Amino acid sequence: MPGTIDHAFIMVPTDAVAAAVEQCAAKNVPLATIYSDGFAETGEAGRRRQAELIRIARDGGVRLLGPNCIGLYSSTPPCALSVIAVLEELDVKPGPLAIVSQSGSMMGGLLSRGHGRGAGFSKLVSVGNECDIGVGEIADLLVDDPYTGAIVLFLETIRDADHLAHAARRAFAAGKAVIVYKLGRSKVGQQVAASHTGAIAGADAAADAFFRAHGMIRVDTLENLFELPALLAGQEPAPRHRVAAMTTTGGGAAIVVDRIGALGLEVVPPSTEIIANLAKKNIKVSPVPLTDLTLAGAKTEIYGAVLNELLASDHCDLVLAVGGGSARTQPHIAIEPLIEADRRGKPLAVFLAPHAEASLKLLADAGIAGFRTPEACADALRAWREWRAPAAVPDPDTSRLEAAGQMLAAMSGKQINEYNACRVFGALGIVHAQTEVIVAPAQKTNIAFPVAAKILSPDIQHKTDAQGVMLNITTPEELEAAASQMLARVRASRPDARIDGVLVQKMERGLVEVIVGYKIDPQVGPIIMLGVGGTLAEIYQDFALRLAPVDIETARTMIEQVRGLAVIRGYRGLPRGDCEALAQAVAAMSRLALLEGRAVREAEINPLIVKPEGQGVVTGNIDHRNVAISKCRQAVSARHDVSIEHQYVGVRGRRPERRGLPPSGGRKGHGAVWRRRFALRQP
Repeated sequence: MPGTIDHAFIMVPTDAVAAAVEQCAAKNVPLATIYSDGFAETGEAGRRRQAELIRIARDGGVRLLGPNCIGLYSSTPPCALSVIAVLEELDVKPGPLAIVSQSGSMMGGLLSRGHGRGAGFSKLVSVGNECDIGVGEIADLLVDDPYTGAIVLFLETIRDADHLAHAARRAFAAGKAVIVYKLGRSKVGQQVAASHTGAIAGADAAADAFFRAHGMIRVDTLENLFELPALLAGQEPAPRHRVAAMTTTGGGAAIVVDRIGALGLEVVPPSTEIIANLAKKNIKVSPVPLTDLTLAGAKTEIYGAVLNELLASDHCDLVLAVGGGSARTQPHIAIEPLIEADRRGKPLAVFLAPHAEASLKLLADAGIAGFRTPEACADALRAWREWRAPAAVPDPDTSRLEAAGQMLAAMSGKQINEYNACRVFGALGIVHAQTEVIVAPAQKTNIAFPVAAKILSPDIQHKTDAQGVMLNITTPEELEAAASQMLARVRASRPDARIDGVLVQKMERGLVEVIVGYKIDPQVGPIIMLGVGGTLAEIYQDFALRLAPVDIETARTMIEQVRGLAVIRGYRGLPRGDCEALAQAVAAMSRLALLEGRAVREAEINPLIVKPEGQGVVTGNIDHRNVAISKCRQAVSARHDVSIEHQYVGVRGRRPERRGLPPSGGRKGHGAVWRRRFALRQP
């Protein structure tokens, strides 16, 4: 083919794809989209084929979209390089919505659903296997696209968390909402790890924490991929989440108000000022949560007056308007007050009880979020409430990190016992019970009785099962006898185990026991989890989870989120626990994420004993088998910003070991071509 080729679309049998990419390299084609399947999604043989494809592309300086992807569509500038059948059927309206989908088959479904709701689209991109260009890089480009106002992601997994996090933070700063529908809500126990942390903090909970930490909004209904952008347009996360509700249909509104109330949203009555202002206009409303204007029918002057008062008042943060039968029978009259209202920058959500497509189209054309079902409306308000600005990474406590890092470096490559785990957590600032190690039963301890005695071995996972725990020992004589018996029993039952001695700890009591767990999630990176201690948290799924590290304020919100910890928050006059000390401990443990090379893969304290207010917290047991350490250096990183800028040079230069392509391709100057044509920015 003569001339310059900007973008190739490869749709050939699987075995012919590699040759096609080689041909692209020979013609200096900077970008190829691969429709063909039969690669990593098919198993080991497919993964080998995909690896070879990456090698060829890297050597030839070709960027790849796919394989196993359905292509892309752009309204401005116009380009339809895709096999999406619905593109032939629909007259796609240009607009501000961009969709990036890991599922090719859902791309057409999302397009048709959005089109049916009056949405206009800027870009549609299917990424397939993401062997090179992924969701994060595409989202990053869309942040700079002047035709895109909101970014919708349909995800099956999270393949490149760092890049997606970077893009989401840039999108938030640019005022572009990133709205996510991710599969996997039912897979919390997808891969139960040996620790409670792994069993409790499943893959989907970690994904939720990831989206929240980086300012993305996750929805549970497809409809909200298209309605939420209008609700959030021009908005920032609200400090409060009070909802004022008004309706012309009592029953229809009750359904929505009931659902949002069950989600914990506060529905507030009109203020005395609003009631007084409306009374001057001969409009009577009551100080109840739902302002019912059913008897006003389709009187736009009444409906409009009430709506404008609610929008103007600072007693609420969002207005929910529910429409009745007139939305179907008299759409222009029913919708006119909503369109004409002075929204004053306040979000307005509209639920129409009847099937009223004409009214919904009027709302869509006016940029107002209109909902067809109470479930979707409630989900949108939940998402609005949970939306947060991207979390700031807390400053490291460098001296404590250095101390912990040096200890871990000394233990590198070794099995760690509970005593050494105590030392590491102590270095981070987590108080542990007074502890000593005795290596012979007759050895004296300086710890005041009563004490507990535990077998100290990196090889024994369940000390109780091995008869390696004795509690409430009250005298030195009892301790000597207990240690002697324990060592004999354990050596008989586990002759293969390395015995480092007997761990003696002061018996501690408190108001409640909690579990604090840390791990490196394979998709999103370090996470920190807080739950009620023992196996109950695993059964009831009563836990709070965030990306690590967290600051004190975030740790406090985690404590508030765990329902079982209400007993230490002053519930019904019960003694208050030392929640501030607990927050300090959670934040301290989360700093494991700041260690150079993320030296600790997983760690757990179960239980952490919370004492009465002012008396602190203390570790009751450190699950040493779940303090998994990697080989690490003594140096501790003071550079705690783990954004993509430190791991890639923006999107400009991918690390070859991650995705397989150098910054400038395989030919001299060739990288400048794809950067110029596809807006991949230079540093």
